[in-house]
Amino acid sequence: MSDRADGRTRLLMIDDDRKLCRLVTTYLEPLGFDVTAVHTGPDGVERATDAEATWHAVILDVMLPGIDGFEVLKKIRAKSQVPVLMLTARGDETDRIVGLEVGADDYLPKTFSTRELLARLRAVLRRSAVTAVSEKNGVDAPPAELVVGPLRVNLDARSAVMDTTPLVLTPVEFDLLASLAKAKGRVKTREALLDECRDRNYDVFDRSIDVHISSLRKKLGDDAKEPRYIRTVRSAGYMMVGPDA
Repeated sequence: MSDRADGRTRLLMIDDDRKLCRLVTTYLEPLGFDVTAVHTGPDGVERATDAEATWHAVILDVMLPGIDGFEVLKKIRAKSQVPVLMLTARGDETDRIVGLEVGADDYLPKTFSTRELLARLRAVLRRSAVTAVSEKNGVDAPPAELVVGPLRVNLDARSAVMDTTPLVLTPVEFDLLASLAKAKGRVKTREALLDECRDRNYDVFDRSIDVHISSLRKKLGDDAKEPRYIRTVRSAGYMMVGPDA
């Protein structure tokens, strides 16, 4: 991903709702976004993976003609780590978890407000920028590694390995894992985790942390009922406990 030397953020929107695309474009363009909209799954894959195009983020609908958003995301992730914000009309938790597991950076129900859309876009863009800087500078920097049993979390490389198997994590999942690992043995509230994973001016009550934690647990091979790594502390939040706790 190249730097935004022109000050504009290049955004690809893949959604068959043309009216919504026009509304999003009208709202975001004065705020520094250049929005390109396509309206089918195959067109979305073609534009998102075009080697000549540089996208800073993708807004991707789940329900698309041709192929659905999950398949589009799989094809994008095979070639690119561009931040992807998924839209779902149904708001079904299963859809959200599937999207996050496939590689979405965040999700948003289609009842979103424009302010919420902007906040989430800025959050995924900020995390992407941090990742890019870490990848650029991490080669010469000594790694900062957190070890929890067979789990090793490298903060500089933004990578995690379970035994010898690399974990494929979204930026949000990595931020959550790193935050919990750094605070091992101490409870992290949802609000604290949200603050660390999003822009601090984002003030909408949000349960998406629970969805990301659920996805992260699956990738760790963890069980919420008998946790080896991430324990739910009722009415408080989450805590990294380690496999021997």
